[in-house]
Amino acid sequence: NEVEFVILPGWRMEEIAASLPTSGLPITPEEFLSLVRAPRTDFDFLVGATSLEGFLYPDTYVFARNTSVTELVDALVRNFAQRLQPEFYTGFEQQGLTVYQAVIVASIVEREAVRDEEKPLIASVYLNRIRIDMNLEADPTVQYALGLDPVTGVWWKSPLALSDLQYDSPFNTYLYGGLPPAPIANPSLDSLQAVAFPAETAYYFFRAKCDGSGYHAFAQDFQEHLNNACP
Repeated sequence: NEVEFVILPGWRMEEIAASLPTSGLPITPEEFLSLVRAPRTDFDFLVGATSLEGFLYPDTYVFARNTSVTELVDALVRNFAQRLQPEFYTGFEQQGLTVYQAVIVASIVEREAVRDEEKPLIASVYLNRIRIDMNLEADPTVQYALGLDPVTGVWWKSPLALSDLQYDSPFNTYLYGGLPPAPIANPSLDSLQAVAFPAETAYYFFRAKCDGSGYHAFAQDFQEHLNNACP
């Protein structure tokens, strides 16, 4: 009479929707997307949000098989609210961010990080860029803007082509300064914590190491960043 429903960290709302037909729940992807794309204000962190993207907390849930779409979505958002401890609010404020802005940054960190232990470092890079009004230039925001790749059938095109960085969208942080208009994915607690309590660094750049380890090489200036390129 119960089903286990799993949301992975870094999924966008469409990926959650795509998992519904095989979940055992009587909810269609269309029903789910219609509800999560509607603005809500029943939590203070949702004021001004145009959808629930970013607030559909990644976790393993157990639902009754007859769970409605409203009950499902409410459970995901309530779970996010319960995880957001008071110290997170303080941490976000110390970084000069509202909760909504912090979730936007955390969603980018989630998509960038391969190793969880690097999340505070990656968060520090983006927060450092924000402080000097430097473009975020985050590949995941371009991937989000591009949407579903018709060739591979996946939502996160990788690798990106140079021409993709010119794709005109307010989510493209290569073309537009500041934060994208909304979160690009649903971040884990680790990513939210990394934004609330980032590493203190002078880094403004990072790129994947050449050893396939999933770790990144961090740099303080662009020349150092270029020197970190793979041979």
